[in-house]
Amino acid sequence: MHDKILILDFGSQVTQLIARRVREMGVYSEIVPFQSAEAAFRSMNPKAVILSGGPASVLEANAPCAPQAIFEAGLPVLGICYGEQTMCAQLGGAVEAGHHREFGRAFLEIEEDSPLFDGIWARGTRHQVWMSHGDQVLREPTGFEVTASTDTCPIAAFEDRAGHRFGVQFHPEVSHTPDGRTVLMRFLFDEAGLRGDWTSESFIEDSIRDIRARVGEARVLCAVSGGVDSSVVAALMAEALGDQVTCVFVDHGLLRKNEAEQVVRAFTEAFHPNLVAIDARATFFAALAGVTDPEAKRKVIGAEFVRAFEAHADELQGCDFLAQGTLYPDVIESGSPTAAKIKTHHNVGGLPDWMKMTVIEPLKWLFKDEVREIGRKLGLPAEMVEREPFPGPGLAVRILGEVTPERVAIVQEADAIFRDEIRAHDLHPGIWQSYAALLDVRSVGVMGDERTYQHPIVLRAVQSEDAMTAQAFPFDFRFLEHVANRIVNEVKGVNRVLYDLTSKPPATIEWE
Repeated sequence: MHDKILILDFGSQVTQLIARRVREMGVYSEIVPFQSAEAAFRSMNPKAVILSGGPASVLEANAPCAPQAIFEAGLPVLGICYGEQTMCAQLGGAVEAGHHREFGRAFLEIEEDSPLFDGIWARGTRHQVWMSHGDQVLREPTGFEVTASTDTCPIAAFEDRAGHRFGVQFHPEVSHTPDGRTVLMRFLFDEAGLRGDWTSESFIEDSIRDIRARVGEARVLCAVSGGVDSSVVAALMAEALGDQVTCVFVDHGLLRKNEAEQVVRAFTEAFHPNLVAIDARATFFAALAGVTDPEAKRKVIGAEFVRAFEAHADELQGCDFLAQGTLYPDVIESGSPTAAKIKTHHNVGGLPDWMKMTVIEPLKWLFKDEVREIGRKLGLPAEMVEREPFPGPGLAVRILGEVTPERVAIVQEADAIFRDEIRAHDLHPGIWQSYAALLDVRSVGVMGDERTYQHPIVLRAVQSEDAMTAQAFPFDFRFLEHVANRIVNEVKGVNRVLYDLTSKPPATIEWE
């Protein structure tokens, strides 16, 4: 049994980063929506609780709040942003609408020494943090002491040291708060007394036990794409269930150039011989004909995957479960009970309600780097573990507008040139994800002294740790000019190349 920490989710888009930081320190954590927090708190029996940020205001009627039982239990509690505000309000303090909102970088003035700041922030010093709030604490609860402020937020941190209860208006979980990891560490180990005993090995052991208990003697269809997520799921399922697992690769025609052949070869030779490969290109293109809305594309693709599985039911020997490589960022962007939906991932909100198989997602609370580590422990080949993230809907979400074989071919060729040049210049180690996208517009150009009216290609490459935030990769301009020249000269139908400099947020990594 691991020490556990419960994270109450009030709807912040970065709640999952709290779990990420906690797990980096070897502490087992679970994220639970505030709506079901009471039952989760009683059944989980955590040793500490973190209250996340969120978009609501405690000044609203029926504002989200934490179960009072959490405060009555005497456990260590850390409230972050909205979590600080609701803790303040629920314990008798006061919150007001802020006269000056703080979004982004701010500077914290340390008013008093605090166990959370021990060794990093001394009284009377000033430090960079990241803020995202409108409301702010007006008066701390009785028994609490103010420990930090900013120029516009007089109570940016408070604490009840004897009760091990702390509130911070800033976000220690994001990288923009440079010492935030240490603040969380002080809470987890010094105040909550947690053990760092949750490792990739323990995750594998726990997952295998849970999979066996859930599946029993039933058969499992494991959807694989060749990417790290689905490959790790396949390895985990095979480790747990052996021959009860049949891996299925569906070629939907939306992969990168020559990738379908590479996936089948690598998978069968290096990893799992029990693979069924399905050529469903014709049915996917037929289903996507005339579809331009990105949400509709994802739902069409999710449904077609299931149809492909069911069309080959005889080969799959009556599978009762569908195992897939859903990760936590997929769940967050698809919308949770508390967080806003950014986009439906085909394997989360895109699966049809008529599907007969029961979905099993052993990685759904993990981040990409955690999955890679699990893959290494399971002995997967390096080319699988280190593969760049690739969306389940494939190039359909990199083609704005209708998806046709002709438009897919344009993206495949442009993407191949871009990625080949990245590897040739040894730039790939610093890039999280790179690709070419096709816009649903045309532009005027000149080729061979004649007018052209063709497509623009957008190149995108980002640096990231977890796909929840990302920055554009800073290519040398001459490199981009070289790639653009190759694409325009070698890819028919393209007369213009652009580079996307937008970070996430406000953009997402993919265009759709």
